[in-house]
Amino acid sequence: MAYPSQEQTVLSTRHTSTSLSVHPSQIARSQRNGDTSGREGPYSLARALGWFSIGLGLTQLFMPRKLGRAIGVSDDRTALMPLLGVREIASGLGVLAAADPTPGMRARVAGDVIDLALLGSALAAPARRRARVSEQRARVTAATVAVAGVTALDVLCALQLGSKRAMTKPTRLRSSLAINKPAEQLYAYWRNFSNLPRVMRHLEIVREAGDRRSHWIARGPGDVKLEWDAEITEDAPNQRIAWRSLPDSDVPTEASIDFKPLPAGRGTSVTLDIQYVPRGRSAALITQLLCKALEQQIENDLRRWKQLLETGEVATTERQPHGKRSAISRNLP
Repeated sequence: MAYPSQEQTVLSTRHTSTSLSVHPSQIARSQRNGDTSGREGPYSLARALGWFSIGLGLTQLFMPRKLGRAIGVSDDRTALMPLLGVREIASGLGVLAAADPTPGMRARVAGDVIDLALLGSALAAPARRRARVSEQRARVTAATVAVAGVTALDVLCALQLGSKRAMTKPTRLRSSLAINKPAEQLYAYWRNFSNLPRVMRHLEIVREAGDRRSHWIARGPGDVKLEWDAEITEDAPNQRIAWRSLPDSDVPTEASIDFKPLPAGRGTSVTLDIQYVPRGRSAALITQLLCKALEQQIENDLRRWKQLLETGEVATTERQPHGKRSAISRNLP
């Protein structure tokens, strides 16, 4: 069977970065329900602050004078207290009821700034009874310190939630091209995952672990090593292979590769599709590794694989100080 030239068979190569396939609210919900960081995680802290906000709001709404006296604010300056209570309740409900508590926590931070400004105004205002100046200032100062402490917690929680939300944004990378080889040969090559480091530069080792499972080792920026286990979820000989990382992996990912014979014996259309959600302590590194390395390299990796299978060697400029191309032969399986 005769195959046309490489240039004639390239269909297309495309990749889309940061393509959301899951709504952010669903990600936030799954993160809250599946958070493995313990009760001290940002979502647990947000819930605690949400309940605190509702409790404080109810006190401000129904007992404004008592609360005002307790914090050293005179009765004539408590007119805004019920409005502040409504705001606190609304913020608390926004944190507790929403799938993603981040907006509610940001609203709490804004409310904290208002509370601190009002307490500062109360601290600057003279007391009507000079004998109570010291007592009033002491109470207002104590209330200001308490609100400042809560504000620090709100800011910390909002930052953690925002960072977690950004790091859990699903990313999809997709690339397609045609290779002048039959689907059977391409499937056989990819089905043996240990072949993949030959063509995917960020991979160091992929080791078969039996029972449709494999162990992956990759190198990230700064020569940092990442390891994870994956399992095959779909295996249609000569048509499709799909796999995903196991739960609690440093690299949460799902991927698939499809092989579709082209008409008139013109080779095979290959489509590689990778989706991942960076999370946990390695999220920033994973984002840098996958989003940048895969986005930039997936097209080149597939073209390198195409060249390897069609010619038996890969042209490279590595170790060539003047950019002269050299051919590195690879043994095909």
